[in-house]
Amino acid sequence: MNEADFTQQVAWNSDGLVPAIAQDFKTGRILMMAWMNREALRLTASEGRAVYWSRSRGKLWRKGETSGHEQQVHEIRLDCDADAVLLLVEQKGGIACHTGRASCFYRVLQGGEWQVSQPVIKSPESIYE
Repeated sequence: MNEADFTQQVAWNSDGLVPAIAQDFKTGRILMMAWMNREALRLTASEGRAVYWSRSRGKLWRKGETSGHEQQVHEIRLDCDADAVLLLVEQKGGIACHTGRASCFYRVLQGGEWQVSQPVIKSPESIYE
């Protein structure tokens, strides 16, 4: 199978998307989840940096294109059902979340309420000037 065909093995949803989880390749920490279409997955594989599909903007976006917090991809994995992609990445700048935190998963359920468990490393206003 040639490299262009690897996307045919992905179980795309009805919108032509697949969830993509970014995980720190050194620590194993889950950084974020975003969506990919075929082009985003192909570009990620060819460029070695994370490219996602923005549902809200209706276009491709390269992680870090405005913030500088790129994700260098070390490995791409497909789960057993072929309906989720895992990117093992090096997170540039240590910030994956648009809120200025290391991970988008910064809230933890405690006593029936969501509690913030991570500090803001850099304010979003200063990231997205």
